[in-house]
Amino acid sequence: MKMSGGVEWALHCCVVLTAAPGPVPAARLAALHDVSASYLAKQLQGLSRAGLIQSVQGQAGGYLLTRPPDEITVLDVVEAVDGPRPAFVCTEIRQRGPLAAPAEACLVPCAISRAMHAADAAWRAALRAVTIADLAHDVRADYEVDVFAGIRGWLAAANGET
Repeated sequence: MKMSGGVEWALHCCVVLTAAPGPVPAARLAALHDVSASYLAKQLQGLSRAGLIQSVQGQAGGYLLTRPPDEITVLDVVEAVDGPRPAFVCTEIRQRGPLAAPAEACLVPCAISRAMHAADAAWRAALRAVTIADLAHDVRADYEVDVFAGIRGWLAAANGET
């Protein structure tokens, strides 16, 4: 299954929101990631519709996570952006062509369909096992400096804070 690029942007935004001291405007998230604000807005809308982030109105408004980061999984984000559809959809190819099997002989999914559905289930289980908190922890571990302190400082500077 090929995920849209929006999934990566949405995951980065969710990780950033774990470090933010308050709501982060969409334009600021876009600037931080050097991505078009209109493109990122679509991903944020998906996250918002799924109830993973919420928009706070007003001068100090922006986006916040709706739950603790250890309660939001990577699968939640993937499904918010790309939808919950399975990666594989069986079209019953075995019922086509000159040697087509009759429908009554195809009451059980074929071996290919079973294998593909099992792979999809394993992929979803793996994504369900990783939370935004896990990603934030790993991002911290990837750098020798406190990357989130840098993000907080950059966000605060945009708001005129020190």
